[in-house]
Amino acid sequence: MQVPAPFVYERASSVEHALELLGKHGSEARLVAGGHSLLPMMKLRFAAPTALIDINDVEGLSDIGLDSGADGDVIRIGAMVRHAQLLDSAIVAEHYPMFAEAERVIADPVVRNRGTVGGSLCQADPAEDLSAAFAAVRATVHIIGPDGARSVPVREFHVGPYQTVVGENEMVTEVTVPVRPGGCSAYEKVERRVGDWAIAAAGVALWLDDDTISEIGIGLTAVEAPHFVATAAEDAARGQVVNEALVEHVGELAAQATNPNTDQRGPADYKRHLAGELTKRAMRRALIGAGAYSADETDGNTP
Repeated sequence: MQVPAPFVYERASSVEHALELLGKHGSEARLVAGGHSLLPMMKLRFAAPTALIDINDVEGLSDIGLDSGADGDVIRIGAMVRHAQLLDSAIVAEHYPMFAEAERVIADPVVRNRGTVGGSLCQADPAEDLSAAFAAVRATVHIIGPDGARSVPVREFHVGPYQTVVGENEMVTEVTVPVRPGGCSAYEKVERRVGDWAIAAAGVALWLDDDTISEIGIGLTAVEAPHFVATAAEDAARGQVVNEALVEHVGELAAQATNPNTDQRGPADYKRHLAGELTKRAMRRALIGAGAYSADETDGNTP
């Protein structure tokens, strides 16, 4: 029988109240929203928080919106936004179709209806889909604590498996994603069965200046890429004219950025190969979406 260790349960009514309760219960307290990652770990006693602070009643963290600022438009995604909300968001789909593609292959409807964006990022699972997607678009994570608010690039947010920069008595409030014209994105994943964690997955977001790649982001998950990104592959693509040879080269460099483990989901060499192949597939589809690449030009390589 799987039974969690004893814990205290509290229910926060606001962000300020949640921070107060975190301070009250100390470093072993944990916030809970959807609970689909934390609660199974508690049942197995891989996690044993002394207190659970329920933030489902906290208002202002469940919205998706488009804001304009001095530095351009950004999409604001509250930490309490459910996976199903992100999947159905017209604002997000208009600018980044990759997120809907990633959300469709995250678990099942039950999990997507309850699990949250902030919870997924803070869980920091090495096979988390949204971590790769947000890394590809260079999102920013916004954190609040007793000393005030701070913003952290998502590429600096994860510091190891199940570890983030969120400090004691802090909580994530939202994620912002910069918006810029002239681009497209795509997400590719291979899993053992529907709804499973990835064997490997890749997300590519890119922007074009005529037939040249002006900017690109490549996110990888489940293959131990540092901070979920393939920076050398990005550097090789940036400023280059679009052609199939470039796509092949970028895929090779993406594979080299990985350091996967052999486990029940497959051998390391297979995962490394998948990372490269999925990067190429996602890049081709993003190029097609951006209008610089037709399906005929892919030589039958587009799935």
